[in-house]
Amino acid sequence: MGHNSRASLPRRQAGFTLLEMIVVLVIIGLIMGLVGPRLFAQADKAKVQTAQTQIKMLRGALQTMRLDVSRFPTEQEGLAMLMRPPADERVARAWAGPYLEDGVPIDPWNNPYQYAPIPSGDQAITLYSLGADGKPGGEGYDADVGYVPAQ
Repeated sequence: MGHNSRASLPRRQAGFTLLEMIVVLVIIGLIMGLVGPRLFAQADKAKVQTAQTQIKMLRGALQTMRLDVSRFPTEQEGLAMLMRPPADERVARAWAGPYLEDGVPIDPWNNPYQYAPIPSGDQAITLYSLGADGKPGGEGYDADVGYVPAQ
């Protein structure tokens, strides 16, 4: 009775066998096949909403700057004027920026926002993202987002 009865049994090694790992990976793959497309659709939708929010923030910053300098940036000055005073000395004196805390953002698809001091619909400026495809126009998630120029 003094000897350990467990010592005579073969010890089972802790951990997973290769077969168990493959089964788990197959199950995860099946789940991602069902859930994945929904997650990607939600991510695309979130990018469009992010672009819309950033455009509204940029429009607000541009309007605040316009109150100070009495005009929107020219196409050459662009959105950079929100962060740096313009070269025109007379306008630079009235400039009270920077008007954005973290710099001019790029859109959620890593492209710059398109800006022009040309009216778009009921807005005094044109300010938009080219969407997921990075090209003018498009449909669905590829569509331009924001205050798009009339075509």
